[in-house]
Amino acid sequence: MLNELKEKLAEISKYIYMDVTDNLHEKTSDVGAFQEVIRNATVLLDKTEDEMERQFLLGTLGNLNRIIGVPEKAITHLTESLAIARETKDVPREIAALIRLGEAVKYALRQNEALALFDEALEKGEGEAHKYMDFALQHKGKCLLELERYEEAENSFLEALRLRKEKGDQPLIDSTQLAIDFVENK
Repeated sequence: MLNELKEKLAEISKYIYMDVTDNLHEKTSDVGAFQEVIRNATVLLDKTEDEMERQFLLGTLGNLNRIIGVPEKAITHLTESLAIARETKDVPREIAALIRLGEAVKYALRQNEALALFDEALEKGEGEAHKYMDFALQHKGKCLLELERYEEAENSFLEALRLRKEKGDQPLIDSTQLAIDFVENK
């Protein structure tokens, strides 16, 4: 059932867009599809005892709730997801959970708290190559954008772009370029 959920997640990702009228917040054009996946993930969460599966499902529920505009529910799930990552001492999962929680907190209009979470994610990866550094920088930049700290936001986006070009992931490069273009027009 978890594999089916992952397939559904890949399927519904095509309904996600960055809203240029709302500081590039991720939103969906099909809330119903997201709510269905949320229901399925909740059923799986209630049935599993495996900590890694729980952490994945909580992270998924947090992200989906954030995107459909329910940040407080997202924060609840993502806080639990972060706690599991910390308990298991899985640094990459902890970094991903910090970034996701930061995004949900930002959507709840608590930008300074979100910045602290993004900075913690960046510090956790300092000194080692970590695959989430570009995500932390991208989301930190979007948070700085909301705080109207445009120069800092642009610097964060430019560093994220550099890392994403190294990865060669065109959709990520495109999303960062969109953010740079957006901040340059502020």
